Amino acid sequence: MEGQLHRVDVTVLPAGWHPLGSEIAGNWSPALSPDGRHMAYVSDRGGVPAVWVQPVGSELAFRVGTGPEPVSAVRWSSGGGWLACQIAPGGAPRQEVWLVRPDGSDLHQVAGFGADTADNMRWLPGRPVLALTENLTTAVLIDVTAGTRTVVTAGDLVTLLDVDPAGRFALLRYGPRGARQIMLRDLALGTEKPVTRGERAIFSPGGGCVYALSQDGEFPALLRMAGDAVEVLAQSPRSLSDLPGSPSGLPHPTSDLPGSPSGLPREIEDFAVTADGRTAALLWNVRGGESEVALIDLDHDGDRGPVAVAPLPGPVAGDLVWNFDGSALGFTAEGPGQPHGVWVWRRGTRRVEAVSAEPASPGAIRPELRAFPAHDGLTLTGWLFTPRTPGPHPTVVWLHGGPEAQERPGHGPLFQSLTDRGIAVFAANVRGSSGFGRSFVDADNGALRHAAIEDVRTCVEYLRGAGIAGRIGVMGRSYGGYLTLAALTWFPGLFDVGVDICGMSDFATFYHHTEPWIASAAVSKYGHPVHDAALLRELSPIHRIDRLRAPLLVVHGANDSNVPVIEAEQVVAALAARNHPHRYLLFPGEGHELLHRAARAEFLRETLSWLETHLTE
Repeated sequence: MEGQLHRVDVTVLPAGWHPLGSEIAGNWSPALSPDGRHMAYVSDRGGVPAVWVQPVGSELAFRVGTGPEPVSAVRWSSGGGWLACQIAPGGAPRQEVWLVRPDGSDLHQVAGFGADTADNMRWLPGRPVLALTENLTTAVLIDVTAGTRTVVTAGDLVTLLDVDPAGRFALLRYGPRGARQIMLRDLALGTEKPVTRGERAIFSPGGGCVYALSQDGEFPALLRMAGDAVEVLAQSPRSLSDLPGSPSGLPHPTSDLPGSPSGLPREIEDFAVTADGRTAALLWNVRGGESEVALIDLDHDGDRGPVAVAPLPGPVAGDLVWNFDGSALGFTAEGPGQPHGVWVWRRGTRRVEAVSAEPASPGAIRPELRAFPAHDGLTLTGWLFTPRTPGPHPTVVWLHGGPEAQERPGHGPLFQSLTDRGIAVFAANVRGSSGFGRSFVDADNGALRHAAIEDVRTCVEYLRGAGIAGRIGVMGRSYGGYLTLAALTWFPGLFDVGVDICGMSDFATFYHHTEPWIASAAVSKYGHPVHDAALLRELSPIHRIDRLRAPLLVVHGANDSNVPVIEAEQVVAALAARNHPHRYLLFPGEGHELLHRAARAEFLRETLSWLETHLTE
């Protein structure tokens, strides 16, 4: 029910329990009230993601009515009077932005009208002004007190990051995926100058300097820039020159390097600065995908003495957010058998408290990080979930989306359910994944994608050579679905079963039917639909579909406009024409992700049945 009070029960579950068949995503997108006494967040506890407000330290939560559509993110204004909610109508990639009072009153839409999409919401500190971007073409400021909408600038592949307190300058981000440049724009003169390559930048609270997560180097660095002065506040303690490299500059595996987690690089993943500008919270990606959170003093002239936020309540953290006076830091944490939860760290006690979090399953399988060389000597890694029974086991290779994402030891009901049934899972990070340096992310761009496809075969060879895998399947979502189709058609004799979840099957139809801003941003990763048409045809699995041997389950959301449903339909039609063993699972009312619990439960049930049938026969 909308506006309902709800007690969030924290229960102790029996020993050996774990979330078999669990469709819980949990709680995410924490947003602290200015005084830090309340937290707004998104939770799917009611079956569909919605906004909840909860006093910190209380078990009572209030659902804020925003209508029936799924909510993907929430932001609390620095004045405390408004929540900005990002809503996905029909579960599709298109997003609307609505404003609502924390008590659920005065709900109204402010962006993402019609066919437009709106994202990258940011409340400007100390001002009733919301910054956002529509269609990656229009940078917008919305003054919620005056009720005005101001277009800061318009252009191709532009995102508004921040506006200084005086309203004289804006930080803008331009460019496609993996090649974005942050620019400082003089709003009066209309001139721009480069800041750094990267995704994230903000003004200091007074506007006198800029904090940016720079991607100019091999690993990200947090910079503070005032005029022409540039100060490095934090960077990876390992540089690429520290690593024994191949001629391409990419690391080889060695006995003391990526074969063990301690040899993997550390990357700054995100940062958040307090409204007084005195402290920055840094989110580190370490040990092949785990998290660390540390605080640094921005005022100190000497050793900044990082203070760890520890122990973290789960191995993977994210969504750092401060309250207005910097007394509380909100974040999410998750782990194997532990759905996303929202937590708060108090500066006064230096303790972490749960706001709303599901208990971790004591019976969950904890994955082991594995590392091994690819065909060209590049180090590949992945997280291995092994059943408790002796091996070798039937095994599924899981391929994540992106490709600029990373498989991490987080919440995975599918992985836990498979291991419970005696099926191992290897969640791979093939080239193109994030978390291992810029060269690794770019190592599958354009024609280099052939090597990423070859990485899937390397994973299988490693799993069989190590005595882990018997019968073997491959599956993945989004780009991972594409890579699944590619592996099944490039190496048809290698796999016993496959599952393609909203994967691209033909780059030509993908570019033609996807959202325009998605197509424009993808050119740097996949290639240009006209200039690289021959390469994209060669890389499209639909043109090799007659080589497919393994039974294939195809899963798609009917409203998906990121990877449109034609990508699934043409695969299903081709398989049906050949009488090839397959099944098509189409979800009405869902987009690129399955956002409703009922849909995720059905997906889990049907996928487990499909894999069990073809891997354990």
